[in-house]
Amino acid sequence: MLRIEITVKGIVQGVGFRYFVLSHAQKLNLRGYVKNVGQDKVEIVAEGNDNDIAEIEELCKKGPAQAHVKNITSHKTPAAGEFITFSITH
Repeated sequence: MLRIEITVKGIVQGVGFRYFVLSHAQKLNLRGYVKNVGQDKVEIVAEGNDNDIAEIEELCKKGPAQAHVKNITSHKTPAAGEFITFSITH
């Protein structure tokens, strides 16, 4: 099990990015959260199996149709097991 911390920068707020991540994360059975950070960033923390973590990372590089991702950074570590579900936080 892996944990990934992703920061996505660009036009990622007001375009459904958090709901896009939430939908895909739930389909992938990931646990964690997504939230807006500042005016042009979204933070994602997700835990799950290696393949699903890789898939959510790739999806975040594109985002929903209205988004324009300028930059993405990520950091992987072993899962901590601290989450029960995947949710949008504030």
